[in-house]
Amino acid sequence: MGGDETVLGVVIAVVGGICSVLVARISTPRERPAPPAAAAEADELPPPGLQVSPEIWQYVSGRFATLEAKVDNLTLLVETKKAEVSALERLLRQAMRIIRRANRRLVAVHEQPEEIPRELVPYSIE
Repeated sequence: MGGDETVLGVVIAVVGGICSVLVARISTPRERPAPPAAAAEADELPPPGLQVSPEIWQYVSGRFATLEAKVDNLTLLVETKKAEVSALERLLRQAMRIIRRANRRLVAVHEQPEEIPRELVPYSIE
């Protein structure tokens, strides 16, 4: 009986080894060689993975180019508006300083100071 178990163990080991080799070959992705004519036309090897028809790629590339142009335009607009807002904030702070200086002069000559507009209060540096 001891010899039968050994033979059975060897058979199981051999079958397991063959199965593991087959599973490894099946699960390993194979790279398909590119047809020489297509590679010569493109002057480059096609990237591995998903292949897309030229018409679809051209359409999608056009859409990407359009979106990139729109993003560039929006970026330019945002930068321009930031500069304008900074300039306006600087002017508002300057207006607040002028009003405060004028109010100090009015108080110095015993006059009633001007009321500071609520809109300018956030731009006070004091």
